[in-house]
Amino acid sequence: MQLNDSPAAQRILLPVRARTILGSLALALLANFLPWNNVALVPDFVALVLVFWCVREPRLVGLGAGWLLGLLIDVGNGVLMGQHALAYSLLAFAAIALSRRVLWFPLWAQALHVAALLLFAQGVSALVRLAAGAEFPGWGIAVGPLIGAALWPVVSVLLLMPQRMPVDVDETRAI
Repeated sequence: MQLNDSPAAQRILLPVRARTILGSLALALLANFLPWNNVALVPDFVALVLVFWCVREPRLVGLGAGWLLGLLIDVGNGVLMGQHALAYSLLAFAAIALSRRVLWFPLWAQALHVAALLLFAQGVSALVRLAAGAEFPGWGIAVGPLIGAALWPVVSVLLLMPQRMPVDVDETRAI
């Protein structure tokens, strides 16, 4: 539900397929494993897609998915084991807790909520690294989550495409 009354906001969505969720998470994992030139400017695609599915489908995607995806990211990147698993689990919890609230807003306002969630996950990950003895990476680590939040409207439209019902007007239908 959104606060605006546009026809696109009132459209009824089809139920999500499990292969849509798994496929989008697999593509996000692949995007995270690509060798980027400037890692600070690249958003965490897995966190972004995880937030989307935790907000949209909290009964299907939750803490377990966040923990498993975090372990896969930790193994794939060769970083401290459990760092992303903890961050993604807390991110999934926070996204599920805010899911009903986030869906009331239009996409640009949802992006503000997502920015706070992604910054929170990045902060948890940085705190785990600092507790393990790493140096503070600088405030540039906040750029990736903010870019991810700016991508929220695009990600939302792309991931909702398979669920959109075709618009066909039936004059004999009562509703």
